Amino acid sequence: MTKDPILDAVVVGAGPNGLSAAITLARAGRSVRLIEGAATVGGGVRSAPLTLPGFTHDVCSAIYPMTVGSPFLSTLPLDRHGLRWIQPPLALAHPLDDGSAGVISSSSSSSSSWEETADSLGAKDGRAWERMLRPLADDWERFAAALLGPFRPFQDPFFMARFGLSGLRPAQSLARSRFEDARARALFAGVAGHSFLPLDTTATAAIGMMLAVSGHAVGWPQPEGGAQTVSDALAGYLKELGGEIVTGCTVTSLKELPPSRAVLLDLTPAQLLRLEGTTWPAGYRARLARYRYGPGVFKVDWALREPIPWKAEPCRRAGTIHVGGTLEEIAASERAAWDGRESDHPFVLVGQPSLFDPTRAPAGSHTAWAYCHVPNGSPVDKAEAIERQIERFAPGFRDVVLARHTMDPAWLEAYNPNLVGGDINGGAALLSQLFTRPVARLDPYATPDPKVFLCSSSTPPSGGVHGMCGHFGAKSAISSALS
Repeated sequence: MTKDPILDAVVVGAGPNGLSAAITLARAGRSVRLIEGAATVGGGVRSAPLTLPGFTHDVCSAIYPMTVGSPFLSTLPLDRHGLRWIQPPLALAHPLDDGSAGVISSSSSSSSSWEETADSLGAKDGRAWERMLRPLADDWERFAAALLGPFRPFQDPFFMARFGLSGLRPAQSLARSRFEDARARALFAGVAGHSFLPLDTTATAAIGMMLAVSGHAVGWPQPEGGAQTVSDALAGYLKELGGEIVTGCTVTSLKELPPSRAVLLDLTPAQLLRLEGTTWPAGYRARLARYRYGPGVFKVDWALREPIPWKAEPCRRAGTIHVGGTLEEIAASERAAWDGRESDHPFVLVGQPSLFDPTRAPAGSHTAWAYCHVPNGSPVDKAEAIERQIERFAPGFRDVVLARHTMDPAWLEAYNPNLVGGDINGGAALLSQLFTRPVARLDPYATPDPKVFLCSSSTPPSGGVHGMCGHFGAKSAISSALS
């Protein structure tokens, strides 16, 4: 009897980073097996019929600017495996109580994109918005390559210095100094709110700037048919390259893995510490234990009998709507979640995919989702607070709800163990651990075991469906253990 050949690499975890790591290895000619505990690949990029028959909901992630704008994922032939992108007319709308809304346009014409956004913000703030962001949007590939990777201080220093002068500031401070009107300030506060950090925290402006720039440069698209199509396309391409995928197999010890020259772990520090069979020294494990997670998420999915009845017309053309009111209201909500307090008026992120993709719901019906940030691991049901915020800007919203499904942080972590305490970013995006995550090392993807590498969103460049953590983790393995 002959033994199975030793694999070049085994990847544990088939989220977008695990899939990206496996694809990078397979493209380099290495044999790779990807092992996933769930019944389907995707991690936080999956779909399910959560409410009523015929309604398709994105369980976690739903909007993908960092996917289409990724220096790695954008190079893959995923269209060959069924992935089709839909670009709503507006990437984002942010309504205020007076019935107006600031917008980020995803117009196919770059000039029209800036003009429509400026029209929504007023002439002076519109010009300030464009001056701050257009140079970065016009050079998106260079900008994305500089930010979506491990820290390289001397790469493109003049370009990054121009960004850093604004990006290193707290988002709250930058918004107040650059913009005069509540709409522009609120619009920027909303995109910066994706950081899960208090808006008076250093470098939260950088996250807001990057997301705003992406809206103009590549849009905030959604996949036709739902999030699962993104993961299925990645899996299809991996198989085309000769990679193997095993699902329904939870790994609790490295000793359970088949023989290989390298192991890559799409896991966060809390899971790494529970994994048996590691040989890491006590000091490394202690540093993993000090890793800080950020606030969690409470999410609601709805089946609707008709679209959300927004007061502000631009909201009816946007794929994503930020519901939270003014800069000051958003800042208070984000501070509360970070400090471990519940907000009665949470900043709410809303999506309405069926407005642009009729495959998501039966004819004439619609789907929508929303989530807010909550203290990590919070058990509090936020559905009523979320719906109250939406009703504030869309009176009659509750009247169009056919069914709802809720997820608290515990539900999310049970569904995807990488979402520790409901943290969808793989850890707090603090400047102190943004480029050194999960611990400070010259190679953040390597571990003290020369055979074991990390490739989750708990490595640079942090959360988001861009695949860069997996891509760089695999490159690290190729250059050392597989060289």
